[in-house]
Order: sequence, then C-alpha cells, then structure tokens
Amino acid sequence: MSRTLFTRMRIGTCNPFVARVITLSLITLLLLTACTKEDDTEQILTLIKEGAKLAEKHNAAGLLELTTQDFVARPGKHDGREVRRILWFTFNHYGNFKVLYPEPSVDLEESGREASAKVYFMIVKKERSIPKLKDLYRDPRGWLEEVGETADLYRLKLEFLKNNGDWLVRSVLLEPFRGVGFSS
Repeated sequence: MSRTLFTRMRIGTCNPFVARVITLSLITLLLLTACTKEDDTEQILTLIKEGAKLAEKHNAAGLLELTTQDFVARPGKHDGREVRRILWFTFNHYGNFKVLYPEPSVDLEESGREASAKVYFMIVKKERSIPKLKDLYRDPRGWLEEVGETADLYRLKLEFLKNNGDWLVRSVLLEPFRGVGFSS
C-alpha cells in the first residue's frame, strides 16, 4: 500500500469506494487463509482414510506412494524398503481385516508446509462388526473407552510434509496401546 493511500485512509480523506475495496480484500484474504487450513486438515484426514483402505487391501506399494522420498518408520529407523517387508509379514499375519479408528487429531504448523496427526486404531477380522463405534467417530475418548480393554490398539504419530500442494507422510511412529491413557 502506498504511503499516500495509507495516510489518506488514516485521516479519513480516502475515497469510500477504495476503502470498501480494501476492506473486502482483507476480509477475503482472511477467509481464504481460514479455508486453506480447513482444506489442509481435510486433505490429511482423506490421506489417512486412503491409507487405511490400502492397508485393508494389503497394498504396501500404494501405502508407500503416500510417503516422501526420505520417509522413516519408528520405532527403529526403517526406510520404505524395510517397511514394505514389515507390512508383508503383518498382512500375512492378520489375513483379511478392517482398520477401525476414531477421528484423528491433526495439527498444522504455521508454515503451512508441515503437519502432524495422531491416529488411534485397531485391526479386526473383516467379518467382525462393532456398530457402536460409528457413533463414536467424533468422540475419540469415548471410542477408546468402548474398545480399550478388549482389543489390541495402536497409536500412529504421523508427520506430514506438503509437496507441490499434496500432503505426504514423512515419518510415522507406531506404539501399542492398552487402556485409555498414554504417557505424553
């Protein structure tokens, strides 16, 4: 904004039309910023959903397509090649399964290029049904209390990186879980 325009606006001698245009532009910018964060969160939630579907289909290659070139899985420090092998053993161990989880929590960094998410989940036989969990999707604590003592639960801590407008998983930490409380 030019110094002259700023001075006119400050002392109130600016054209009312120009003042309205500037005000509307600022409001639009703020709305777009808010929408972008919401869109990023939705993209990450969609990516997590896609990952669960790929796991259910035993598609390790598809899962690894959702990751960055320098992807690492912990505990340990496993690269994509090692993760593919681990997934193969996991898929063979569980057979046909479903991945059930409540709504993940997503935190976006101020930079707009990095984010993190926590996903609590369990793996059940494909034919098993737990209808009450659908009602608890938006209540992660209630979801965990419902299944926490009777199922093998896990927590994924995911780190994301935005690359050319797409979110990709940069790292993952898998932790076993019992009950409804983690220490951290």
